[in-house]
Amino acid sequence: MASLLLRVKSKMAIFAHRKARGLLDGEYGSVFRGRSLDFDDLRAYVPGDEVRDIDWKASARHGSPLIKRYVAVRRQTLLLLTDTGRNMAAISRTGEPKKDIAVMALGVMGYLAHRHGDVVGLVSGDSVRTRFIPAKGGEAHLERLLRQVHGDAGAGVAPSRLEDQLDHVARTVKGRNLLFVVADEIAATPAMAGLLRRLRAQHEILWLTVRDADLAPSQPGPGGAVADFYSVADYVFLPAHLARSDTVVAAYTKGIAERDAARKAMLRQAGITEGDVAGSQGVVTALFALLERHRRAG
Repeated sequence: MASLLLRVKSKMAIFAHRKARGLLDGEYGSVFRGRSLDFDDLRAYVPGDEVRDIDWKASARHGSPLIKRYVAVRRQTLLLLTDTGRNMAAISRTGEPKKDIAVMALGVMGYLAHRHGDVVGLVSGDSVRTRFIPAKGGEAHLERLLRQVHGDAGAGVAPSRLEDQLDHVARTVKGRNLLFVVADEIAATPAMAGLLRRLRAQHEILWLTVRDADLAPSQPGPGGAVADFYSVADYVFLPAHLARSDTVVAAYTKGIAERDAARKAMLRQAGITEGDVAGSQGVVTALFALLERHRRAG
């Protein structure tokens, strides 16, 4: 298999020129602003400094604005968390397997962490098992994480149950980390909401949802044929003529909208920044927007 990390780097190189990639690096760095630093001393304010760094009490005593200066004390830990159950074998809106989009998103975020000198770990799994790979640095380690996700996800594995992987983090992971979750279009439940609030009290959390394919393609395939459909979650079969029925499509669209709204409300109430992506081509742009929203929310 070709290097998955190399694919990630190629996608990032195609995405933008050096300045835009620098902005993406800056958005990642802002997630931990102030949390990885210890106070060092004070210096005079100069135009362009962050207003949030002004020490107002010291400035009042001194008679002019003074800025708090910090020193880095440790590397941060990025914990990648993803579903490798049956749901990630489904097709996304762009026709790609969801697991390929998940690998790309995890790879981009992991590579940003690597460029910042941070360490990266992985929690993944399905309803039968949860796999944990401790955080380390280096490109070889990141390649291992991506291959693990790519190899574990598939149609023949156990059903998805993201709650198990989130619960594993809540029970076993110590300290404050950045948790990056790549998930299917999950449904909001009281149990999931409580688990997310518990995790958010300890960690910074970014959430990326991989969007489902449409119920039926807008255009027929070669020769005018339209394929039948089935759910990878429970193998329920849906004939093509029913999938294209106006009544079925309307009910499906309404159900998806309600599920999306409930999920977004659950994440928002937990203080978690969420974004979504339909295909691998949109991963870098979606992550830039996600990191920017998180910075502004903070």
